[in-house]
Amino acid sequence: MDEALREDIRLLGRILGETIRAFDGEETFALIETIRQLAVRFHRDQDQVAETTLEEILGGLPQPQVNSITRAFGFFSILANIAEDHHHTRRWRAHLVAGSPPREGSLAAGIARVRANGFDDAALQGFFSAACISPVLTAHPTEVQRRSILDQLDAIATLLTRRDRLAATKAEHEEIETELRRAVLTMWQTRMLRPTKLSVLDEVENALTFFDTTFFAEVPSLYAAAEQMLGVDRGSLPSFLEVGSWIGGDRDGNPFVDAQILTEALSRQAERALAYYIGEARRLRRDLSLALLHVEVAPEVLELAAEAGEPPLHQRDEPYRLAMAAIQARLAATYESLLGRPPPGRQISGGMAARAYDSPRAFIADLEIISRSLSANGAALLADGRLAMLLRAVRVFGWTLAPIDLRQNSEVHERTIAELFEIVAPGTDYLACNEESRVALLTRELLTSRPLVSHHVTYSAETVKELAIFDAARAAHRRYGKASIRTAIISKTDSLSDLLELAVLLKEAGLLRPAEAALDVNIVPLFETIDDLRAGPGIMASLLGLPSYHALLTSRAMTQEVMLGYSDSNKDGGFLTSGWELYRAEIGLAAVFAARGVKLRLFHGRGGSVGRGGGPSYQAILAQPKGAVQGQIRLTEQGEVIAAKYGNPEVGRRNLEVLVAAALVATAEPEIAEPPVAAFPAALGDLSDAAFAAYRHLVYETPGFESFFWQSTVITEIANLNLGSRPASRAKNRSIEDLRAIPWVFSWAQCRIMLPGWYGFGSAVRAFIAARGAPGMALLQAMFQDWPVFSTLLSNMDMVMAKADMRIAARYAALVEDVSLRDEIFGRIKAEYDLTRAYLLEITGQTALLDRNPLMRRSIVNRFPYLDPLNHVQVEMLRRHRDQIAEGGEEAAQERIRRGVHISINGIASALRNSG
Repeated sequence: MDEALREDIRLLGRILGETIRAFDGEETFALIETIRQLAVRFHRDQDQVAETTLEEILGGLPQPQVNSITRAFGFFSILANIAEDHHHTRRWRAHLVAGSPPREGSLAAGIARVRANGFDDAALQGFFSAACISPVLTAHPTEVQRRSILDQLDAIATLLTRRDRLAATKAEHEEIETELRRAVLTMWQTRMLRPTKLSVLDEVENALTFFDTTFFAEVPSLYAAAEQMLGVDRGSLPSFLEVGSWIGGDRDGNPFVDAQILTEALSRQAERALAYYIGEARRLRRDLSLALLHVEVAPEVLELAAEAGEPPLHQRDEPYRLAMAAIQARLAATYESLLGRPPPGRQISGGMAARAYDSPRAFIADLEIISRSLSANGAALLADGRLAMLLRAVRVFGWTLAPIDLRQNSEVHERTIAELFEIVAPGTDYLACNEESRVALLTRELLTSRPLVSHHVTYSAETVKELAIFDAARAAHRRYGKASIRTAIISKTDSLSDLLELAVLLKEAGLLRPAEAALDVNIVPLFETIDDLRAGPGIMASLLGLPSYHALLTSRAMTQEVMLGYSDSNKDGGFLTSGWELYRAEIGLAAVFAARGVKLRLFHGRGGSVGRGGGPSYQAILAQPKGAVQGQIRLTEQGEVIAAKYGNPEVGRRNLEVLVAAALVATAEPEIAEPPVAAFPAALGDLSDAAFAAYRHLVYETPGFESFFWQSTVITEIANLNLGSRPASRAKNRSIEDLRAIPWVFSWAQCRIMLPGWYGFGSAVRAFIAARGAPGMALLQAMFQDWPVFSTLLSNMDMVMAKADMRIAARYAALVEDVSLRDEIFGRIKAEYDLTRAYLLEITGQTALLDRNPLMRRSIVNRFPYLDPLNHVQVEMLRRHRDQIAEGGEEAAQERIRRGVHISINGIASALRNSG
């Protein structure tokens, strides 16, 4: 089947090449091919002549031609991605058609596995009844593709599918190839870069497209498949899987998110949900043409039909059609009631005065009337079709599609609370109070229903903005229901008072009511740095030990959510230490929660790259320690990962299945990630200590490292790229501490060093072997073979190191002006890479990177002919860009070069896929 992949890549590459030849000329096409061949020679043979020739060619090209070449290689990479995604689906379908056993990661395989291990039907029902599995979409600035480009890519993917499954004749193949040519031509002539920075509402709209593409159809379909596998009635499982969102509620470092944005984000989500329901009701009205002449119906259906008013003569004996007309009219009224305007398009005519639904439950009740009647009167097949899918969609998506989480930095909450206390009790000086005094003050405040906020006081702009957000959340609860906003997250949580400050702010908005022991949203700490992860279990023990807070949890089903930050812990302590401290934190949290009788739900703040917690979701979930899953798991889906996972409905369905299957297996087999040998955790702890020291010494303790980073990577250019609404740094300076983890990781990926995904491991293993000798290596090899926690870490490192290329990285390092600084720091990075690679191969028993994962190796190797040239071109453009700035070149020339740099950033990110 790999030949089919190669054929698709050749086909798309040929079409793009012919498009470039026709549009940009033979000379440009020949130049692109020359550069590609030289890059291949440089990569394969370490050919210094090829490198010199590349530099000479690129250095002599005018900027417009460089930009065209950059776009060409970027689009070649993107088309290779499409072919690869299509091939994965092809292989998956071939596996199903062959009747082979279900593949690991599928829901069928997960259910079969746990059943074989003694997890009976009652246990399965218990899991699905209590489970909460939620991918959460976030708008972080690593999704580099414009929506217009993504639309063309979707069209190309659809055409490849048609070509495989529906084209039987030569004429049909030729027709599809012609359509592919049209799509590629449109893509080539579409601007690759956004001319302006995305707004938050642009990001909301981008996320909504994935509901249209994937979630509306595939989430209900997955529920139907689960019910069939379990042998239970259609629609009987509760909602165990839902999609969440941060977009419009995440204020941490994003000054553009406020109460108005939150309100508008919810409104747009509600608009998309209701429009979908209205469309499905219209289709059911068309489909359910059953006549009283042939069927019997329940009296409740006739009552619903009567609400449709005076029907056309030819529909008077079609009660289901009339009932659906009444439901559609009520949905239109609901749309107008919630959004303040009628829905677009032609609605039910006849002048009926339809009542708006007061909740999704009332809408569900009407649909269930029709479903029961169909099932009871010989039409169960109809009840189990589109109607059942709509019922499930409403149960999962409600009025607002996805609950929006609120998030803010603890320092903002702290300043807001300080101002409120100072106005009520001058001289409190909350910011000067120690932790014990703060906790005492906040705890007393939470015992009273007396408000702190006065409408007769003028507060600072920051405090007004924070109070308005919580008021907007309260208003959303009244309008859409409490499911619309369920969670408030505190970034940079490092103390108990951080949690209590948010609790007081929620109380001021009526979202926490002490007299009723009621809490309307989850208060969720986000432990991000290494120190915070270490302190997390103790902080949660203190919180759960407060009688007043423990009482509030009765209104949250005695479930407490905790979020763990993979990105900042990695930037703070390096890849290995981040993984180890996350593991330790989860063990500590599970023990604390078990002792307090509270259910733990972990929320994993993972990015796309290994340096930000990325990697295969199935293995990552199975590597969680005992007690860390329990049917409860949320995880962020960030940046380009969203489009890669959910841009195609079939791929999206598989990724959703992976989450459910992994959560099921991890819950049914809680010992799966337990170390089989007592010495394993201590050994990993020793490795972590040494890796932490090596990483911190390079990044935070080496003089000049900051300058090396800013000069040898594209961080400056990334900060200016119109990727997302959030600034690249938390402060207006160049410090590593204030830089966001996302552009930090993204920059290292662009220059092919991938430092956050491996640095420090080689030094750690060397120290470990020096202390323990040959038995130390044998122990590490046993850990890789027998302990999922360690093997998952090394498998992810294997992948990221295979994408790194120190020869290309050396060309970026040459951009550093201080030669001695360049030689010192890059020399250390290169030496650590070589050491890490050698030890990784020895521990895993490989002769080359990714020997154990040939599919991944093939995927990466397929990209090199298009990826490497982009790096070579980018280095040249960075040099030109910086020279132009230094020389004070004209703005138009700077803009042309800047555009070229940004195009290369876009292309490299697409080729690497999980780069941010």
